[in-house]
Amino acid sequence: MRHPRLTFALACLLALGLVAGCGGNDSDSSGSSSDAESRPAPPKSAFPAAAGKSLADVVKMGKRAEVVVSPAALAFHRGENRYPFGVFSLGREQIADAEVALYIAKAPPPKTGPRKKRGKGAIARARDEALDQPALGPFPASVESLATQPAFRAKTTTDDPDAATVVYSTKLDFPTEGEWRIAALVREGDELSGTLLPSASVGEFKKLSKEGERPPRIHTPTAGEAGSDLSEITTRVPPDTQNRVDFAEVLGKKPVVLLFATPQFCQSRVCGPVVDVAEQVKEEYGDGAEFIHMEIFNENDPNKGVRKQVRAFHLPSEPWLFVIDGDGRISDAVEGAFGPKLLTRAVERVVG
Repeated sequence: MRHPRLTFALACLLALGLVAGCGGNDSDSSGSSSDAESRPAPPKSAFPAAAGKSLADVVKMGKRAEVVVSPAALAFHRGENRYPFGVFSLGREQIADAEVALYIAKAPPPKTGPRKKRGKGAIARARDEALDQPALGPFPASVESLATQPAFRAKTTTDDPDAATVVYSTKLDFPTEGEWRIAALVREGDELSGTLLPSASVGEFKKLSKEGERPPRIHTPTAGEAGSDLSEITTRVPPDTQNRVDFAEVLGKKPVVLLFATPQFCQSRVCGPVVDVAEQVKEEYGDGAEFIHMEIFNENDPNKGVRKQVRAFHLPSEPWLFVIDGDGRISDAVEGAFGPKLLTRAVERVVG
Protein backbone atom coordinates (compact mmCIF):
# COMPACT_ATOMS: atom_id res chain seq x y z
CA MET A 1 0.00 0.00 0.00
CA ARG A 2 1.34 3.39 -0.91
CA HIS A 3 -0.80 5.25 1.61
CA PRO A 4 -2.01 4.51 5.13
CA ARG A 5 -5.48 5.41 3.88
CA LEU A 6 -6.32 3.43 0.79
CA THR A 7 -8.59 6.04 -0.73
CA PHE A 8 -6.05 8.85 -0.59
CA ALA A 9 -4.55 7.98 -3.98
CA LEU A 10 -7.92 7.84 -5.67
CA ALA A 11 -9.05 11.01 -3.93
CA CYS A 12 -6.10 12.87 -5.39
CA LEU A 13 -6.78 11.46 -8.84
CA LEU A 14 -10.43 12.45 -8.76
CA ALA A 15 -10.05 15.84 -7.10
CA LEU A 16 -11.90 17.56 -9.94
CA GLY A 17 -14.57 14.93 -10.31
CA LEU A 18 -16.20 12.23 -8.25
CA VAL A 19 -14.56 13.15 -4.96
CA ALA A 20 -15.46 16.79 -5.38
CA GLY A 21 -19.09 15.81 -5.61
CA CYS A 22 -21.49 14.50 -8.20
CA GLY A 23 -24.45 16.74 -7.53
CA GLY A 24 -27.20 17.17 -10.04
CA ASN A 25 -28.51 13.65 -9.89
CA ASP A 26 -32.04 15.02 -9.55
CA SER A 27 -33.23 13.47 -6.33
CA ASP A 28 -36.95 13.49 -5.80
CA SER A 29 -38.70 14.37 -2.56
CA SER A 30 -38.41 10.80 -1.30
CA GLY A 31 -34.64 10.92 -1.60
CA SER A 32 -34.33 8.31 -4.35
CA SER A 33 -32.24 9.32 -7.33
CA SER A 34 -33.64 9.27 -10.85
CA ASP A 35 -32.52 6.55 -13.24
CA ALA A 36 -29.97 7.70 -15.80
CA GLU A 37 -29.99 5.56 -18.92
CA SER A 38 -27.28 3.30 -20.31
CA ARG A 39 -26.08 4.06 -23.84
CA PRO A 40 -23.74 2.17 -26.17
CA ALA A 41 -20.53 3.82 -27.32
CA PRO A 42 -20.87 6.04 -30.38
CA PRO A 43 -19.12 4.76 -33.54
CA LYS A 44 -15.46 5.64 -34.05
CA SER A 45 -16.51 7.53 -37.15
CA ALA A 46 -18.22 10.09 -34.88
CA PHE A 47 -14.77 11.31 -33.82
CA PRO A 48 -11.69 12.27 -35.83
CA ALA A 49 -9.00 9.63 -36.26
CA ALA A 50 -5.65 10.38 -34.66
CA ALA A 51 -3.97 9.57 -38.01
CA GLY A 52 -0.47 10.53 -36.91
CA LYS A 53 -1.53 13.69 -35.11
CA SER A 54 0.01 14.51 -31.75
CA LEU A 55 -2.06 14.45 -28.59
CA ALA A 56 -1.84 18.25 -28.47
CA ASP A 57 -3.21 18.43 -32.01
CA VAL A 58 -6.08 16.14 -31.01
CA VAL A 59 -7.09 18.43 -28.16
CA LYS A 60 -6.92 21.42 -30.50
CA MET A 61 -9.44 19.78 -32.85
CA GLY A 62 -12.14 21.17 -30.58
CA LYS A 63 -12.68 24.24 -28.50
CA ARG A 64 -11.65 24.27 -24.86
CA ALA A 65 -13.94 21.86 -23.01
CA GLU A 66 -16.42 23.28 -20.53
CA VAL A 67 -16.64 19.91 -18.78
CA VAL A 68 -14.32 17.89 -16.57
CA VAL A 69 -13.53 14.31 -17.60
CA SER A 70 -12.35 12.55 -14.46
CA PRO A 71 -10.78 9.04 -14.35
CA ALA A 72 -12.21 6.55 -11.89
CA ALA A 73 -9.38 4.00 -11.76
CA LEU A 74 -5.66 3.86 -10.92
CA ALA A 75 -4.43 0.40 -11.89
CA PHE A 76 -3.66 -0.43 -15.51
CA HIS A 77 -1.57 -3.13 -17.15
CA ARG A 78 0.01 -3.58 -20.54
CA GLY A 79 -2.64 -4.52 -23.11
CA GLU A 80 -6.36 -3.89 -23.10
CA ASN A 81 -7.89 -2.28 -20.00
CA ARG A 82 -11.35 -1.13 -18.99
CA TYR A 83 -11.02 2.60 -18.37
CA PRO A 84 -13.90 4.04 -16.27
CA PHE A 85 -14.46 7.76 -15.84
CA GLY A 86 -17.02 10.42 -14.98
CA VAL A 87 -18.04 13.59 -16.81
CA PHE A 88 -18.90 16.73 -14.86
CA SER A 89 -19.80 20.32 -15.50
CA LEU A 90 -17.43 23.03 -14.30
CA GLY A 91 -19.92 23.45 -11.45
CA ARG A 92 -19.19 19.79 -10.54
CA GLU A 93 -22.59 18.43 -11.50
CA GLN A 94 -22.60 14.97 -13.03
CA ILE A 95 -23.37 14.76 -16.77
CA ALA A 96 -24.99 11.47 -17.70
CA ASP A 97 -25.46 11.76 -21.46
CA ALA A 98 -22.23 13.07 -23.02
CA GLU A 99 -20.60 11.55 -26.12
CA VAL A 100 -16.90 11.11 -25.34
CA ALA A 101 -13.89 9.48 -26.99
CA LEU A 102 -10.43 9.15 -25.46
CA TYR A 103 -6.98 9.34 -27.09
CA ILE A 104 -3.65 8.25 -25.62
CA ALA A 105 0.07 8.97 -26.18
CA LYS A 106 3.14 7.49 -24.49
CA ALA A 107 5.22 9.85 -22.38
CA PRO A 108 8.94 9.45 -23.07
CA PRO A 109 10.94 8.47 -19.97
CA PRO A 110 12.64 11.34 -18.15
CA LYS A 111 16.31 11.62 -19.05
CA THR A 112 17.59 11.96 -15.50
CA GLY A 113 18.12 8.33 -14.51
CA PRO A 114 16.08 5.88 -12.41
CA ARG A 115 12.56 6.87 -11.40
CA LYS A 116 13.43 7.27 -7.72
CA LYS A 117 16.10 9.84 -8.66
CA ARG A 118 13.96 11.87 -11.04
CA GLY A 119 13.02 15.35 -10.05
CA LYS A 120 9.51 16.72 -10.42
CA GLY A 121 10.75 18.96 -13.19
CA ALA A 122 12.02 16.03 -15.28
CA ILE A 123 8.74 14.15 -14.86
CA ALA A 124 6.74 17.25 -15.79
CA ARG A 125 8.87 17.76 -18.90
CA ALA A 126 8.26 14.15 -19.96
CA ARG A 127 4.53 14.66 -19.57
CA ASP A 128 4.69 17.80 -21.69
CA GLU A 129 6.73 15.97 -24.33
CA ALA A 130 4.03 13.30 -24.49
CA LEU A 131 1.66 15.89 -25.91
CA ASP A 132 3.91 16.03 -28.99
CA GLN A 133 3.93 12.25 -29.41
CA PRO A 134 1.69 10.45 -31.96
CA ALA A 135 -1.73 9.79 -30.49
CA LEU A 136 -3.73 6.56 -30.60
CA GLY A 137 -7.50 6.71 -30.89
CA PRO A 138 -10.32 7.41 -30.85
CA PHE A 139 -11.65 5.09 -28.13
CA PRO A 140 -15.37 5.97 -27.83
CA ALA A 141 -16.99 5.40 -24.43
CA SER A 142 -20.27 3.79 -23.49
CA VAL A 143 -22.44 4.96 -20.58
CA GLU A 144 -23.68 2.43 -18.04
CA SER A 145 -26.37 3.26 -15.53
CA LEU A 146 -25.68 2.33 -11.91
CA ALA A 147 -29.39 2.32 -11.08
CA THR A 148 -31.00 -0.72 -9.52
CA GLN A 149 -34.61 -1.65 -8.99
CA PRO A 150 -36.10 0.36 -6.08
CA ALA A 151 -36.19 -2.67 -3.80
CA PHE A 152 -32.38 -2.88 -3.89
CA ARG A 153 -31.56 0.80 -3.34
CA ALA A 154 -30.11 1.29 0.10
CA LYS A 155 -30.81 4.29 2.27
CA THR A 156 -27.04 4.82 2.15
CA THR A 157 -27.39 5.46 -1.58
CA THR A 158 -30.65 7.37 -1.76
CA ASP A 159 -29.67 9.72 1.08
CA ASP A 160 -26.35 10.59 -0.59
CA PRO A 161 -26.82 13.60 -2.90
CA ASP A 162 -23.35 12.95 -4.38
CA ALA A 163 -23.88 9.26 -5.20
CA ALA A 164 -22.86 8.54 -8.79
CA THR A 165 -25.65 7.59 -11.22
CA VAL A 166 -23.64 6.46 -14.27
CA VAL A 167 -20.15 5.41 -15.24
CA TYR A 168 -18.52 6.01 -18.63
CA SER A 169 -16.07 3.38 -19.81
CA THR A 170 -14.03 2.40 -22.83
CA LYS A 171 -11.28 -0.09 -23.63
CA LEU A 172 -7.80 1.41 -23.79
CA ASP A 173 -5.03 -0.74 -25.26
CA PHE A 174 -1.66 0.29 -23.80
CA PRO A 175 1.13 -1.28 -25.90
CA THR A 176 3.80 -0.75 -23.22
CA GLU A 177 4.19 -0.03 -19.54
CA GLY A 178 5.06 3.45 -18.34
CA GLU A 179 3.30 6.79 -18.23
CA TRP A 180 0.60 7.52 -20.80
CA ARG A 181 -1.06 10.88 -21.35
CA ILE A 182 -4.80 10.84 -22.05
CA ALA A 183 -7.04 13.34 -23.80
CA ALA A 184 -10.79 13.44 -24.37
CA LEU A 185 -12.91 14.86 -27.15
CA VAL A 186 -16.52 15.58 -26.23
CA ARG A 187 -19.11 15.86 -28.99
CA GLU A 188 -22.18 18.07 -28.70
CA GLY A 189 -24.05 17.97 -31.98
CA ASP A 190 -21.53 18.99 -34.66
CA GLU A 191 -19.21 20.67 -32.18
CA LEU A 192 -16.16 19.16 -30.48
CA SER A 193 -14.38 20.24 -27.33
CA GLY A 194 -11.12 18.88 -25.97
CA THR A 195 -9.50 18.40 -22.58
CA LEU A 196 -6.60 16.56 -20.95
CA LEU A 197 -6.95 13.94 -18.20
CA PRO A 198 -4.43 12.89 -15.54
CA SER A 199 -1.79 10.45 -16.79
CA ALA A 200 -2.15 6.69 -16.44
CA SER A 201 0.82 4.88 -14.90
CA VAL A 202 0.66 1.52 -16.67
CA GLY A 203 2.21 -1.41 -14.84
CA GLU A 204 2.65 0.37 -11.51
CA PHE A 205 0.59 -1.98 -9.33
CA LYS A 206 2.24 -5.30 -10.08
CA LYS A 207 1.04 -7.12 -6.95
CA LEU A 208 -2.63 -6.84 -7.87
CA SER A 209 -4.31 -10.17 -8.58
CA LYS A 210 -5.12 -10.45 -12.29
CA GLU A 211 -7.60 -12.35 -14.39
CA GLY A 212 -6.57 -15.99 -14.73
CA GLU A 213 -4.70 -15.97 -11.41
CA ARG A 214 -5.70 -17.42 -8.05
CA PRO A 215 -6.56 -14.73 -5.49
CA PRO A 216 -5.27 -14.64 -1.91
CA ARG A 217 -7.25 -16.98 0.35
CA ILE A 218 -8.52 -14.40 2.83
CA HIS A 219 -11.00 -14.91 5.64
CA THR A 220 -14.03 -12.61 5.43
CA PRO A 221 -16.34 -11.87 8.39
CA THR A 222 -19.78 -13.44 8.25
CA ALA A 223 -23.20 -12.56 9.58
CA GLY A 224 -22.98 -15.52 11.91
CA GLU A 225 -19.88 -14.07 13.55
CA ALA A 226 -21.41 -10.61 13.83
CA GLY A 227 -24.55 -11.86 15.52
CA SER A 228 -27.21 -9.20 15.80
CA ASP A 229 -24.87 -6.28 15.01
CA LEU A 230 -24.34 -6.42 11.23
CA SER A 231 -22.94 -2.88 11.31
CA GLU A 232 -19.65 -4.52 12.29
CA ILE A 233 -19.29 -6.07 8.85
CA THR A 234 -21.13 -3.65 6.55
CA THR A 235 -21.66 0.12 6.46
CA ARG A 236 -24.66 -0.23 4.15
CA VAL A 237 -28.01 0.88 5.57
CA PRO A 238 -29.93 -1.37 5.70
CA PRO A 239 -27.25 -4.10 5.93
CA ASP A 240 -26.69 -6.08 2.74
CA THR A 241 -26.98 -9.88 2.63
CA GLN A 242 -23.58 -10.53 1.03
CA ASN A 243 -21.93 -11.94 4.12
CA ARG A 244 -23.33 -15.43 4.50
CA VAL A 245 -20.07 -17.35 4.00
CA ASP A 246 -16.33 -16.98 4.56
CA PHE A 247 -14.41 -16.45 1.31
CA ALA A 248 -11.65 -18.84 2.39
CA GLU A 249 -14.18 -21.64 2.91
CA VAL A 250 -15.81 -21.43 -0.54
CA LEU A 251 -12.87 -20.45 -2.76
CA GLY A 252 -12.31 -23.19 -5.33
CA LYS A 253 -15.56 -24.94 -4.43
CA LYS A 254 -18.10 -22.58 -5.97
CA PRO A 255 -18.09 -19.37 -8.04
CA VAL A 256 -17.63 -16.29 -5.87
CA VAL A 257 -18.41 -12.60 -6.35
CA LEU A 258 -16.08 -10.70 -3.99
CA LEU A 259 -16.71 -6.96 -3.72
CA PHE A 260 -14.44 -4.61 -1.76
CA ALA A 261 -16.41 -1.44 -1.02
CA THR A 262 -17.42 0.86 1.82
CA PRO A 263 -20.83 2.48 1.18
CA GLN A 264 -20.55 4.94 4.04
CA PHE A 265 -16.98 6.18 3.56
CA CYS A 266 -16.24 5.71 -0.16
CA GLN A 267 -14.60 8.91 -1.39
CA SER A 268 -15.44 8.20 -5.03
CA ARG A 269 -19.19 8.07 -4.17
CA VAL A 270 -19.74 4.85 -6.11
CA CYS A 271 -19.45 2.21 -3.36
CA GLY A 272 -23.06 2.55 -2.24
CA PRO A 273 -24.43 2.12 -5.78
CA VAL A 274 -22.20 -0.89 -6.61
CA VAL A 275 -23.13 -2.73 -3.41
CA ASP A 276 -26.76 -2.15 -4.40
CA VAL A 277 -25.96 -3.56 -7.85
CA ALA A 278 -24.44 -6.68 -6.31
CA GLU A 279 -27.43 -7.07 -4.00
CA GLN A 280 -29.76 -7.01 -7.02
CA VAL A 281 -27.71 -9.47 -9.10
CA LYS A 282 -27.42 -11.76 -6.08
CA GLU A 283 -31.20 -12.05 -6.01
CA GLU A 284 -31.07 -13.74 -9.43
CA TYR A 285 -27.78 -15.66 -9.27
CA GLY A 286 -27.31 -16.28 -5.55
CA ASP A 287 -27.92 -20.01 -5.96
CA GLY A 288 -25.12 -20.33 -8.49
CA ALA A 289 -22.48 -18.15 -6.83
CA GLU A 290 -21.58 -16.87 -3.39
CA PHE A 291 -21.72 -13.06 -3.05
CA ILE A 292 -19.36 -11.55 -0.49
CA HIS A 293 -19.09 -7.85 0.39
CA MET A 294 -15.85 -6.96 2.16
CA GLU A 295 -15.59 -3.61 3.95
CA ILE A 296 -12.43 -1.48 3.68
CA PHE A 297 -11.54 0.02 7.06
CA ASN A 298 -10.71 -1.58 10.41
CA GLU A 299 -13.77 -1.39 12.66
CA ASN A 300 -15.38 0.62 9.82
CA ASP A 301 -13.34 3.64 10.90
CA PRO A 302 -11.23 5.38 8.21
CA ASN A 303 -8.88 6.64 10.94
CA LYS A 304 -7.91 3.07 11.85
CA GLY A 305 -6.42 2.06 8.51
CA VAL A 306 -7.49 -0.57 6.00
CA ARG A 307 -8.36 -4.13 6.87
CA LYS A 308 -5.81 -6.93 6.43
CA GLN A 309 -7.97 -8.47 3.70
CA VAL A 310 -7.61 -5.29 1.63
CA ARG A 311 -3.85 -5.30 2.19
CA ALA A 312 -3.64 -8.94 1.14
CA PHE A 313 -5.12 -8.00 -2.25
CA HIS A 314 -2.80 -4.94 -2.54
CA LEU A 315 -5.71 -2.70 -3.53
CA PRO A 316 -4.77 0.94 -4.27
CA SER A 317 -8.36 2.19 -4.44
CA GLU A 318 -11.98 1.23 -3.93
CA PRO A 319 -14.30 -0.27 -4.99
CA TRP A 320 -12.86 -3.45 -6.50
CA LEU A 321 -14.83 -6.41 -7.84
CA PHE A 322 -13.43 -9.92 -8.30
CA VAL A 323 -15.58 -12.58 -9.98
CA ILE A 324 -13.99 -15.98 -9.39
CA ASP A 325 -14.87 -19.26 -11.09
CA GLY A 326 -15.53 -22.60 -9.44
CA ASP A 327 -11.88 -23.62 -9.83
CA GLY A 328 -10.75 -20.64 -7.79
CA ARG A 329 -9.36 -18.48 -10.61
CA ILE A 330 -10.25 -14.85 -11.25
CA SER A 331 -12.53 -14.53 -14.26
CA ASP A 332 -13.06 -10.75 -14.01
CA ALA A 333 -11.30 -8.05 -12.01
CA VAL A 334 -13.01 -4.65 -12.14
CA GLU A 335 -11.82 -1.42 -10.55
CA GLY A 336 -14.29 1.40 -10.01
CA ALA A 337 -17.99 1.70 -10.70
CA PHE A 338 -20.05 -0.87 -12.59
CA GLY A 339 -23.73 -1.38 -13.30
CA PRO A 340 -26.04 -4.41 -13.33
CA LYS A 341 -25.25 -5.23 -16.97
CA LEU A 342 -21.52 -5.64 -16.39
CA LEU A 343 -21.94 -7.68 -13.23
CA THR A 344 -24.62 -9.91 -14.78
CA ARG A 345 -22.37 -10.72 -17.74
CA ALA A 346 -19.44 -11.47 -15.42
CA VAL A 347 -21.51 -13.76 -13.18
CA GLU A 348 -23.01 -15.62 -16.13
CA ARG A 349 -19.51 -16.47 -17.34
CA VAL A 350 -18.74 -18.37 -14.13
CA VAL A 351 -22.11 -19.93 -13.28
CA GLY A 352 -22.54 -21.34 -16.78
